[in-house]
Amino acid sequence: MPKADAPVSPRQRGPALESLRNQKMARSALDYVRGSPMQFYEWLEKGSAAIPQGPEVWICGDCHVGNLGPVANADGRFKVEIRDFDQTVIGNPAHDLIRLGLSLAAAAVVSDLPGLTIAEILEAMIAQYEAAFTAASDKPGHLEEPKTIRKVNQRAADASWTTLAAEDT
Repeated sequence: MPKADAPVSPRQRGPALESLRNQKMARSALDYVRGSPMQFYEWLEKGSAAIPQGPEVWICGDCHVGNLGPVANADGRFKVEIRDFDQTVIGNPAHDLIRLGLSLAAAAVVSDLPGLTIAEILEAMIAQYEAAFTAASDKPGHLEEPKTIRKVNQRAADASWTTLAAEDT
């Protein structure tokens, strides 16, 4: 395999990228979750009887913490949204929730957060998902943001592009 800084021919690109992904995945549980959508969907297929069946809608297909982030509108207001749609498919929304929950739990474990905090994170994810349906039927766009999301948004608003790019590596 060529060195990371050496030019890679088009024929070598696939194996080189796969090797790089495998090296990143070996670093931590969170990186493994981010880099293993194929294994995730194989795992889901084996246990599909226990997964709630939602309506077939557009889903991210690779919904994990690394694909979420602050997105600004024209007024400079921020929301945390999905920022990566390269694996978007029509599917069961439960798949995105399970993958996001697994990713959130892995990020919390890597961060040495206690088990109770991990449970609270997952409960908040489900509560916000359910609340989005109520808000959508009552007042579109008026969903109350959790305090932690407001903090992330403010941190992103105050950050420079250099800071945000450094956090993404």
